[in-house]
Amino acid sequence: MCGRFVTTSSVQDLVELFGLTVPPPTEALAPRWNVAPTDPITAAVQRVDRETGELTRQLRQMRWGLVPSWSKDPGGGARMINARAETVHEKPAFRKAFAARRCLIPADGYYEWKPVPAADGRKAYKQPYYLAPASGALLSMAGLYEFWRDPGVPEDDPAAWLTTATIITTDATDAAGRVHDRMPLTIAVSDFEAWLDPELTDPVELRRLLHTPAGDELRVRPVSTAVNSVRNDGARLLEEVPDPLPVT
Repeated sequence: MCGRFVTTSSVQDLVELFGLTVPPPTEALAPRWNVAPTDPITAAVQRVDRETGELTRQLRQMRWGLVPSWSKDPGGGARMINARAETVHEKPAFRKAFAARRCLIPADGYYEWKPVPAADGRKAYKQPYYLAPASGALLSMAGLYEFWRDPGVPEDDPAAWLTTATIITTDATDAAGRVHDRMPLTIAVSDFEAWLDPELTDPVELRRLLHTPAGDELRVRPVSTAVNSVRNDGARLLEEVPDPLPVT
């Protein structure tokens, strides 16, 4: 799964990476080193502008944890931070968004945890690891988004609408498999156009895009357990610490 990630990209980084036609506001991109479920996140989407009718590519703020449009309340979103690539096209919570509302979620890297057994008088605990492309490139994580309307608020009130997102995961490869059996699925740059195209709704065609691109091996490093608390943030969370579970 992917339960925490890092995003420190500048506006210019994302304009260039995603080919944005509507530049995002600078304040929407404050660097964050410990993004957690239900936090606001930024995602690239491609939608038709209601006023001009033109197809635009832009960044939108969303809450991490997808809430299906048919949900009675938004409380279950925290349980839907990830969608499995193998079943995303058929699960009731995700299949509608998979067909019509796909996005790209930028990340520098992400965290996973591995159990460390009790030893030398120390209790068992979970050691966090930070995984990121060795090349320093950004991860373009495959995401889905959905709109949920609060029935207790007038429809024309902006507060009536909640936009939420989920990250698609796949089987872990390379070094990532050492820490966890799942990893975020990334979309190749050559597939951005198709993935974001709202007119592409054929699940068979879309599933062909759900593959892990070659290259950009992930580097794995152990980091402080400070990242375990969602209250902690800052670049210090990425500092490497001795690995209690060295590769043998």
